[in-house]
Amino acid sequence: MKILVTGGAGFIGSNLVERLVHEGHDVRILDNFSTGDRRNLRLVAAHVELVEGDLRSYERVARAVRDCEIVFHQGAMPSVPRSVQDPLTSSEIDIGGTLNVLLAARDGGTRRIIFASSSSVYGDAPGFPRLETQATSPVAPYAVSKLAAEQYCRVAHLVYGLETVCLRYFNVFGRRQDPFSQYSAVIPTFIVTMRHGLSPTIYGDGTQSRDFTHVDDIVTANLLAMAAPGIGGAIFNIACGRQVSLNELVAELTRCSARASTPTTSIRGPETSSTRSPMYRARRASWAFAQPSASARA
Repeated sequence: MKILVTGGAGFIGSNLVERLVHEGHDVRILDNFSTGDRRNLRLVAAHVELVEGDLRSYERVARAVRDCEIVFHQGAMPSVPRSVQDPLTSSEIDIGGTLNVLLAARDGGTRRIIFASSSSVYGDAPGFPRLETQATSPVAPYAVSKLAAEQYCRVAHLVYGLETVCLRYFNVFGRRQDPFSQYSAVIPTFIVTMRHGLSPTIYGDGTQSRDFTHVDDIVTANLLAMAAPGIGGAIFNIACGRQVSLNELVAELTRCSARASTPTTSIRGPETSSTRSPMYRARRASWAFAQPSASARA
C-alpha cells in the first residue's frame, strides 16, 4: 500500500515509518527537518521516498500526497511552550498545514487520513478521567491549533467524504525523543539529568500525574486506525490508562539507574494536575495494546 507520513523524520513519525516499512508498505515521507532528524531514518533510508518540503506549501504537500491511499499526518510544530512564544507559526503549521493535507488528499483521491492530535485539547475542562465525549478547553496555542485541525478533519469527512480519524496522544515517550531541546518532554529530560548525577527539577510538589504512553503503543494505534472499518470521522484517546505521578516517575528512574536522586522542586505557572484516559472508545473498537511496566520501558 502506498502511504505518506508527514513529519516522518520526527520522534513519533520515524518510529511509525519503521513499522510500516517492516510490514512491507510503500512509504513516502514529507518533512522539512525543522524538528525532524535525518539520523532517525538511517535504518530505512534506502526503503522510503523522501519529499523535502513544508506543510505550509500546498504544492509540496500535494506532491507528497499524490497516489497515496493512506496519509498519517504526524507533522506539526510539536511544543506547547514554543506555541506560546510563537502562536502565529504554530497556527500556520498546525492548522494551515493540516488543511493543506486534507485538501491535497481530497484532490488526490486519498482514502483515509489519520491525524495526530493531542490530549492537550482537554486543557482545564472539568471531568476525569478524560473521555472523547467530554468538553474541550485548551489553554495553549498548540492545543487550540490541534483542536481546530480536528474540526477541519471532521468537516472534511462530512463535506468531502474523506475517512478522517483523529488520535489524541497522551504524554508520549520512547526512543528518539530529543532530551536536549529546550522544549523536551519530562521523561527524557529527567533521564539525562540523572545520568549526569544531577537532581531533576519538578515544578510543583510532584503529585501531579500523567498518563505516559510509549511510542510503540502510539504506532500500534496508528496501524489499527489505518485498518479498522467504519471509523471515518471518529476521535480516539490513545493512552496507557494508568496515572504516574512525577514523584513516582523519579523513584522508578532512580531504581532503574541505581543512582539515588532527590528531585528539586520549583514554582512555576499552574500545572495540569493529572491526565489519564481509560480509552473506552478504542477498546470498544477492539484495539488492544501491550503495556509493559514503566521499568521495562525505561
